[in-house]
Amino acid sequence: MPSELLASALIQSMARSLSVTDLIRTAETLKQSGQPGSVEVLYGKWIEHNHDHPLLYAVLFNHAVVLTDSGKLAAARECLERALKLNPEFMPAHINLGRVYERQGSPNLAVVQWSTALAKLAPVTGNAITYKTTALNQSARTLEAANQDEVAEAMLKQSLELDPHQREVAQHYVALRQRQCKWPIVEPWERVNHETLMQGMSPLSIAAQTDDPMLHLALAAQYNRLDVGSPPNPFFAWPRARGNGGRLRIGYLSSDLREHAVGYLMAEVFGLHDRSKVEVFVYYCGPAAKDPLHTGFRNSADHWLSITELDDATVAKRMVDDGIQILVDLNGYTREARLKLVALRPAPVIVNWLGFPGTMASPYHHFLLADEWIVPPGYEIFYSEEVMRLPCYQPNNRKRAVSPRPLARRDCGLPENAMVYCCFNGAHKIHRFAFDRWMTILKAVPGSVLWLLGSTGQTNERLRAHAVRQGVAAERLVFADKLANPYHLCRYTLADLFLDTSPYGAHTTASDALWMGLPVLTLSGRSFASRVCGSLVRSAGLPEMVCLSAKEYVDRAIAFGQDRAALLPVRDKLRSQRETCTLFDMPRLVRELEERYRQMWRRCEEGTLPQPDLANLEVYLEVGAQAKTDENEALAMRDYAGWWKARLALRHRVRPFPLDRRYGSVASAAGETSSSRQDDVRPPVPKTKSRKRKTPEPSLT
Repeated sequence: MPSELLASALIQSMARSLSVTDLIRTAETLKQSGQPGSVEVLYGKWIEHNHDHPLLYAVLFNHAVVLTDSGKLAAARECLERALKLNPEFMPAHINLGRVYERQGSPNLAVVQWSTALAKLAPVTGNAITYKTTALNQSARTLEAANQDEVAEAMLKQSLELDPHQREVAQHYVALRQRQCKWPIVEPWERVNHETLMQGMSPLSIAAQTDDPMLHLALAAQYNRLDVGSPPNPFFAWPRARGNGGRLRIGYLSSDLREHAVGYLMAEVFGLHDRSKVEVFVYYCGPAAKDPLHTGFRNSADHWLSITELDDATVAKRMVDDGIQILVDLNGYTREARLKLVALRPAPVIVNWLGFPGTMASPYHHFLLADEWIVPPGYEIFYSEEVMRLPCYQPNNRKRAVSPRPLARRDCGLPENAMVYCCFNGAHKIHRFAFDRWMTILKAVPGSVLWLLGSTGQTNERLRAHAVRQGVAAERLVFADKLANPYHLCRYTLADLFLDTSPYGAHTTASDALWMGLPVLTLSGRSFASRVCGSLVRSAGLPEMVCLSAKEYVDRAIAFGQDRAALLPVRDKLRSQRETCTLFDMPRLVRELEERYRQMWRRCEEGTLPQPDLANLEVYLEVGAQAKTDENEALAMRDYAGWWKARLALRHRVRPFPLDRRYGSVASAAGETSSSRQDDVRPPVPKTKSRKRKTPEPSLT
């Protein structure tokens, strides 16, 4: 019995007869039996009676780990500081003490602690490399949070020099370069090659790097397999959910039900659900929040549970006990997501919606909610989930708080009578190809300015320098300070036209602009993230503002800049339709959402739930990661499908792979029959063609 084991260990500790090996073994047994409190007591008693033991520093370290896990940071800090006094060369204590300092709100002390560890790691040993990379990575993470991007990037690069196989470090390294607009983003060096950086990207980063939905699918599958993994003991039986004959029990899982982009979008959804048909359970996994949005979510849910401090197994069992029939994952591959919890399959039906703009490529997400524009017929091959379509994919908040304070252009450093283009997307969405298009537009419209959301001072200056290299004066880029949302929203009225980014376009930002009456010009590609803005603009009643080629996008932006009056009827149309358009018709969206939930549950009852297709995605990743995405724009490919088929055919000839329902079947057949050698299959140079606005449907080729 665990109680007897603890009693015996305590007696031996007080008698100074319990060895460190037996102490650790006993503590692990108690931990596995679900008694972390007993582990804490045991370590404390052993330390009390073995103050002169030569391995006391190691026991103090273990005790600190237990205390940290239970949130007792002050006590953990005391143990770690004591351990380092006993053994200043004990690297794990330096690492963990830095983490404790950071959690206590002292990032400067944390960096000092990790720097101390780095200074002690001159000898090249396996452990020294591990400790040094850990110290570098922790320091970089803390500096990144403090917007010290360049120093953080340098530390991550040094860490990758030591160990190029750190996927998480590669993810952060690429993401840091994106948010600094350091082009090219993928810049290999001697120790780290192109494919390592491409395959090391996060699913969000690859969406901002290239308009290649097949590569997005393949990378997401790898991320799920390696970073989420397959947790033990997932659920495959849900008796209460299947036995429920009443209202559908819908569980929403999110870390963003607060002042956050997703929070703003979801603000009305829970309250608009028909309580005669749906029972709303919310599982909140984000940081503590007290803002009005968060309070509104708590009040509009039938059941609310904050799970941030609870482990995955406990929450999964709670969801099963709650009888959740459909779990809606509002995070996906975003910060603070609980992906290992979702992997436990705590509901018979799992849905991917809103938080992550793309496929999860997981074995347990059954459905993806989108719409006809974001995932047109024929594009389903890019998604592991079965696609279900809403009138418009994105919900919206019609009760946005907008500052009543009037603003003039001079208040924001804008010219009074010139064309003001704006884009308030985050800097990480600004790709070099999109920025170069903007510079072409500015050069063609004398006096015009581009109003961007400000980033760090270094990133702002980097963008200005790039503009100068393109022949555009630095002062024609104007940077807006970050403001609270009500004040930020009222600024939109000062601009003439919102220019969207590509391949990762505006989402919440676009709906904000449209709500405030600002026309949005967007360029839809093939991928989910590149098509959301087009969906929003069309749903707002402005299909003519959705472009399907880079040339059309540039030409239309220039035409509006040279004739600002042409935007007046677009503004009038936008404002007159605001209360009736699909984009802001929230009651309809929630009714349609509930109907999709009913369809999903019917499929579950019939035993016809879709099974995610993950075949050959390792091969697709290997092939897709060879693309030079900073040199060749995937969005501009004339024959996207042909590019993939040709490369897959070559891969099949070298190392055959089975048929699949995507491009693999064609590639395999081509590989079997082709006798000509393909030394280099490159994306073809696109030919610009004009097209009629009557049929703005995308093409897979």
